[in-house]
Amino acid sequence: MLASAACCEPLVDHVRCPAADKEETGPGVAPYPMSSLSLTIATRESQLALWQAEHVQHILQRLGHQVSLLGMTTLGDQILDRTLSKVGGKGLFVKELETALETGRADLAVHSLKDVPMELPPGFALAAVLEREDPRDAWVSNHYASLQDLPQGAVVGTSSLRRQVLLRALRPDLDIQPLRGNVNTRLRKLDEGQYDGIVLAAAGLKRLALDARIRHAFDTDTMLPAAGQGALGIEVRSDRQDLLDLFAGLADQRTWQTVTAERAVSRCMGGSCSMPLAAHGEWKDGQLWLRAAWGDEANPNAPLVSAQASAAVTDLDSGDALGQQVAALLQQAGAQVRR
Repeated sequence: MLASAACCEPLVDHVRCPAADKEETGPGVAPYPMSSLSLTIATRESQLALWQAEHVQHILQRLGHQVSLLGMTTLGDQILDRTLSKVGGKGLFVKELETALETGRADLAVHSLKDVPMELPPGFALAAVLEREDPRDAWVSNHYASLQDLPQGAVVGTSSLRRQVLLRALRPDLDIQPLRGNVNTRLRKLDEGQYDGIVLAAAGLKRLALDARIRHAFDTDTMLPAAGQGALGIEVRSDRQDLLDLFAGLADQRTWQTVTAERAVSRCMGGSCSMPLAAHGEWKDGQLWLRAAWGDEANPNAPLVSAQASAAVTDLDSGDALGQQVAALLQQAGAQVRR
């Protein structure tokens, strides 16, 4: 049963495609025949970002469209000596791509959804969310099979405030140090001996065929993932009805409903990379179970605030409502909204 109190205004990723809540036709299958389009995908130039863009490129090419890539370097890629929470947040990874969409240099952008701000700027829309990869966090270490195997005071690398508070809850003795850069840069720093272990998204490692580097995938009960982790989002200009129609048939509706609920928690809490916040949904017996955890960045050793709820989610609106409910429960338990 949904709570009656709403923590924020409903927002379902700004613009829904007309067919967004229709029966799913499956990845790579358009809902109806469409004439061939010539499309350009704006993408960051990291290996993982290019994999994601090429993945979407191949899907569109199988449908008969001509697709090219426009590689770009974002401000978030350039600033590596400071944590994202101190230099502007996740929007640093998408601003340049949105400029390319706005000026017509590109038709769509492919993002790791956990890197996309909870509210898109006016004039932009999330056209689809694709099937999710493994949403869990991965433990990577050359010498220790698990977090529990680390000696006292071991150095662990992550710049995610969420991961930091969850790691401290598990092992308050650890020395947690910042870790920035793309996947290969982070692995290189580990191999150079700068860290005893690092925590990365399992999805990125698997997409780059680096599964062998994963020593242990954290259970979601132990390390609750970030909202949208493991999912890919496709962003377009909201006036591109042709693309909204096209991607309506490519979206994975269950994934989209799940991440809509997760992102609603973050949106209602004022969440960004500057707030230690986790939100993750799982389907059980036809219900979406949504869990969230909040940490106080001003007091990182304080106990985590947790909340959970479930609902029979059938569309993006009901997913958003579930996320609002869980955010309200977090606030009732003591979590503070960032204004």
